[in-house]
Amino acid sequence: MNVFEPLLWMGCAWLIIRMIKTRNQKLWLWFGVLAGLGLENKYSMAVFGFGIVVGLLLTRGREALRRPWIWLGGFVALAIFLPNLIWNVEHHWPFIQLMHNIAASGRDIHYGPLAFLAQQVFMMSPLNFPIWLAGLWFVFFASDGKAYRMLGWAFLVVVGTMMVLKGKDYYSAPAYPMLLAAGTVVIERGLQTRKWLKIGVVAILLGGTAPVVPMLLPVLPVIGYLRYQERLGFTPPATEKSHLRSPLPQYYSDELGWKEMTAAVASVYNSLPAEERTKTAIFGQNYGEAAAIDFFGGQYGLPKAISGHQSYFLWGPREYTGSTMIILGDQRARLEHFFKRVKLAGHFGVPYALEQGPIWLCRGPRGWNLKQVWPRLKNWD
Repeated sequence: MNVFEPLLWMGCAWLIIRMIKTRNQKLWLWFGVLAGLGLENKYSMAVFGFGIVVGLLLTRGREALRRPWIWLGGFVALAIFLPNLIWNVEHHWPFIQLMHNIAASGRDIHYGPLAFLAQQVFMMSPLNFPIWLAGLWFVFFASDGKAYRMLGWAFLVVVGTMMVLKGKDYYSAPAYPMLLAAGTVVIERGLQTRKWLKIGVVAILLGGTAPVVPMLLPVLPVIGYLRYQERLGFTPPATEKSHLRSPLPQYYSDELGWKEMTAAVASVYNSLPAEERTKTAIFGQNYGEAAAIDFFGGQYGLPKAISGHQSYFLWGPREYTGSTMIILGDQRARLEHFFKRVKLAGHFGVPYALEQGPIWLCRGPRGWNLKQVWPRLKNWD
């Protein structure tokens, strides 16, 4: 979903720019389409939309509120988002439950305002900082940039909201391209008659970005990356406490071990008698483990996994009773409280992967049925 955020946010920003240039208020309908799709993709679109509203109210753009098109655009966005909204209502607002539980569990690592702003600079590359800062200056202070000031307010609202709500640093990333574009206008004007400086600026950007490319793209093998990171003397900050288990950044650690985990589970599953396999459930502690089984398991003949984590909980225990279960992670003492026979059947995990642990083969529920206890397995965190 993060991949599509910049496209949808900047699609909305582009439409606003077109409306400013052409005064074609009907484009609010297309804004509504993109905003609705953006909400379906990720709820943070609402923060960007709120920023646009604030920008309208604080600029001459407020005139749009007197015309029907912006309201019709809002209706279009609501209509597209409505199935998602109904789903939330019918399932007792899972998103709100998730946000509450994350805060209550202390899962995330929170940084102060200054640290958050410093992360913004690093996230977009320090060399890009002058560019988007120039873009912010352009929309607020340049004579021909003031027409687009609402976008500057939208940016400030997004960053300010994420900072106040203690969001992760990358939550505000989709708002930067519009400032980068505005900043290039400022720089291009300043260097219009100095072509050699243009070449120098490009060379600095390319040369300065090259050293951090391995942190942005997996161009090095794992061991090579760790050595490079050590020599560079910088480790990208973790956003969750569980990420501290690996020296790799979370976005690299989370790419490791899924195929190996599925193969290890398949080895246990396929060692069972054919009759027992048909009633054996594979239980993942989180949606990552369960989804890996679902994604890679077909080549091993594995059934769909079950889990109590997030949306997997809503899909229930399927047709399993719990008579035989392959359980990833967890502890023997806890499992023996629920099963008569608990056997350590394997282990999953590769070096530097976040997901590692035992594989348990559990038989003989102690007087319970999986469908009966399923509500207790809900894990919305």
